[in-house]
Amino acid sequence: MTRKLGPNAFFFVIVTVTIDMLAFGLIIPVIPALLNDIMGLGPAEAVAWGGVLTATYALMNFAFGPTLGALSDRFGRRPILLASLFTLTIDFIIMGLANTIWLLFLGRALSGISGATFSTANAYIADVTTPEERGRAFGMTGAAFGLGFVIGPVAGGLLGSIDPRAPFMVAAALSACNFLYGWFVLPESLPIENRRPIDWKRANPFGAFRHFSKLPHVSWFLVAMGCFGLAHSVYPATWNFHGEIRYDWTSREIGFSLGLVGIGAAIVQAGLMGPMLKRFGAARTAMFGLSMNIAAMFCFSLAGQAWMAYPIILLSSFGGLAQPAVNSIMSTRTPKNAQGELQGASASIMALAMIISPIMMTQTLHTFSADDAPVYFPGAAFLLAAVITLIALVPFFFGLAAKVPPEALQEGSEERASDLHEQSDA
Repeated sequence: MTRKLGPNAFFFVIVTVTIDMLAFGLIIPVIPALLNDIMGLGPAEAVAWGGVLTATYALMNFAFGPTLGALSDRFGRRPILLASLFTLTIDFIIMGLANTIWLLFLGRALSGISGATFSTANAYIADVTTPEERGRAFGMTGAAFGLGFVIGPVAGGLLGSIDPRAPFMVAAALSACNFLYGWFVLPESLPIENRRPIDWKRANPFGAFRHFSKLPHVSWFLVAMGCFGLAHSVYPATWNFHGEIRYDWTSREIGFSLGLVGIGAAIVQAGLMGPMLKRFGAARTAMFGLSMNIAAMFCFSLAGQAWMAYPIILLSSFGGLAQPAVNSIMSTRTPKNAQGELQGASASIMALAMIISPIMMTQTLHTFSADDAPVYFPGAAFLLAAVITLIALVPFFFGLAAKVPPEALQEGSEERASDLHEQSDA
C-alpha cells in the first residue's frame, strides 16, 4: 500500500543512505590489512587483489542494476530498498568471517547484487520532488553519502587498528538497523497509477543501453557520467593503497583523510547545491563540478608530501556538484514512470566503469610504484583520472546540444525551450 507522503518524505531516504554509507565506509580503511591477514601480502602486492574485489562488486551491480530499477518501477521503491539492505547485512557478515579470498569475493558479489540502494533512492527522490526541487534533493543524497563517509572511515580506521574484522561486524549491525528502520518507517513513494509492467528486453544492462541510445537528450549524459565514473573510481580503488604506499599512512590516517572527504562533500552538496542551481542552472553547475574534479585529480598526481593531500581534498569537494547536477538534467528529461529505469541504467553505466576502472587504476598504481617500476610515479593513477574526466566534457556538451522532445519533459520542469537554449549556449 502506498502511504500519503508529506512534503519532506525524501528525508526518509536521506537517513537510509546515510546509514548505508556509514556501514560501507567503515570497511574501506581495513581492506589492505584484511588482505594481509588472509593472504600475507604487502600493500604493493595486495593492491592488485583489491582492484579485482572492487571490480567483482561492479560486475554484479552492472548486471543487476536495470533489473532492480525495472522491478522498482513495477512494484515500488520500498520493497527493493528493503531487499537490498537485508542482503547487504548478510554480505558484511560473510566478509567479517572470511578466512579465504574466495569468501571475500562471495561477499563482494552479494553486495553488488544488492547495490540498488543508491539508484532506487534517487528514483524515490524523483517520485517525491518537483523538477524544480530535484537538483537540490539529489545534492542532499550526495551530502548523505558524504556524512556517511565522515563517520564511517574514521570509525573504521579506529576499529581496524584493534582488529581488521571488527568494522565488518559493526557494518552488519548498522545495515540490520537500517533494514529495520526502513521496514517500520519508510513509506512507499510510487503511486499505483505511475507503475508500469516490466519490459524484460529493457530490464538488463544491454537492453537498457539500447533503449536510451535512441534518446540522445539523455544518452549523452549517461556516457559523460560513465567517463566520470571511470575516472572517479580512482578514489575508492586506490586511496587506501595510495596513502600507504606514497605517504606511509596507517589505517587510522586513511580513515581520517576519507572523513575529511566526507565533510567537504556534505558541506558542498547540502549547502551549495541549491544556491548554485538557482543562480547558474544545472548545466553550468555540472561544468563547474567537472572542472573542479579535473583540477583536484591533477593536483593529487603531483602531491608528493602527505600534508599536500589535505588542501587538495578541500578542492575536490567542489567536484561533488557534478553528478547531482547531471542527474537533475537527466531526471527532468525522463517520464515519471521510467525514473527507476533511468536510475538503473545510470547505476549500470557507473558499475561498468567500476568494472574497468579499479583494475586499470590499481594496475597503474602498481606499475608506477613497484620496486621494478620503469619510472617511480605513484601519482600516475590520478593523472590518468584527470585526463578521463577532461574527456567526459565532450559527451556532456553533446547532451546539452541534443534536442529534447516535448513529451520527454515532466510537467513543471524548468527545462523549457529557452532554458534548453541557454544550456546549449553554456
